[in-house]
Amino acid sequence: MHSQAFTPSEDSMNDIIKTYRNAIVQIATPYSTGTGFYLRNAGCIVTNEHVVRGNREVIIDGAMLERQLVPVSFTDQHHDLALLRFYDEKMPQLPLTGSEEVKEGDKVLAMGHPFGLRFSTTGGIISNTTFREQGINYYQHDAALNPGNSGGPLVNDKGEVIGINTFVLRDGQNMGFALPVKVLLQTLEEVKKLDKGSATRCHSCDNIVFEESARDNYCPHCGATISLPGKEEQYQPTGIARTLEQILEQCGYDVRLTRRGPNAWQVEKGSATINISYYEPAGIISGDAVLCQLPKENIADIYAYLLRQNFAMEGLSFSLRRNQIVLSFIIMDSHLNMDTGLKRFLNLFEMADHYDNILVEQYGASWVEEDEVD
Repeated sequence: MHSQAFTPSEDSMNDIIKTYRNAIVQIATPYSTGTGFYLRNAGCIVTNEHVVRGNREVIIDGAMLERQLVPVSFTDQHHDLALLRFYDEKMPQLPLTGSEEVKEGDKVLAMGHPFGLRFSTTGGIISNTTFREQGINYYQHDAALNPGNSGGPLVNDKGEVIGINTFVLRDGQNMGFALPVKVLLQTLEEVKKLDKGSATRCHSCDNIVFEESARDNYCPHCGATISLPGKEEQYQPTGIARTLEQILEQCGYDVRLTRRGPNAWQVEKGSATINISYYEPAGIISGDAVLCQLPKENIADIYAYLLRQNFAMEGLSFSLRRNQIVLSFIIMDSHLNMDTGLKRFLNLFEMADHYDNILVEQYGASWVEEDEVD
């Protein structure tokens, strides 16, 4: 069956995307990034279990949210489903449908934060409503999914959530699979008394185990080993990652809120967004401060200024990422220690804020909106 365009009316499409943009959150842990969506009536954020696995708390961020830590309240490894405890009355309520009327050929939207970017929407159709994997039915669809989309909603042309995007098979056809929302509705009913602590679904007997009834790390129903999210060990970095986080702490940041996946961190300094990453195989630590966008006029003047600064600066350099101006450093991990690292980081942070203002106020560059930061 060939893919068709997702074609509700333009006004309807805009309304759907606007609502979901404000209710979809980006999730980050020291191990991964993913997507979640907020259910105000349930007081939780829904995502995949594999996005939050091994974490007691995770970072959320969104169009209507400041970056913050929230606890993982429920996990279900069998259905790859997780709930985060969170409530914000200002955020929109998303409509869910448990209808069995999803049909092959129905038009759908997949929404989320692929590759750690802010927000994207892709359209497609339902290809199969009865795909089974490990005893679970999934909706198969061809709306493009990428790493980071996990946990995001699959939405019908009425703007209703019909599934949670869970996994993808890449064999040249970009087949995505979503857990039907009826599983979520059943789970929410089962855990509705969970107002504190945490719970998990036992992978062996399928019973939900609440923290207060668990026997250490064992299911009280069948004796299988379980992992309650509230009992997960707190993440402790080692090696170079530990040194980098100690440097960020010395710079005055809460490192828990800076984590953006494996060996990746993000901080704000004035108007600049700064991404720090460690590529362990090559031993390279990079710091990239996304400053502002090139102006549409008098570009030669700003080019000349950037080249002059590159010649004069030590340890920092300007580059362009499409139309964004980026100030960067590179450090080899063999040269990193607390003293040298702290000096390099503080210099990048200070100069990023300094140059951002000069480039905008004197050379006509424009501020980068938060959603536009790569």
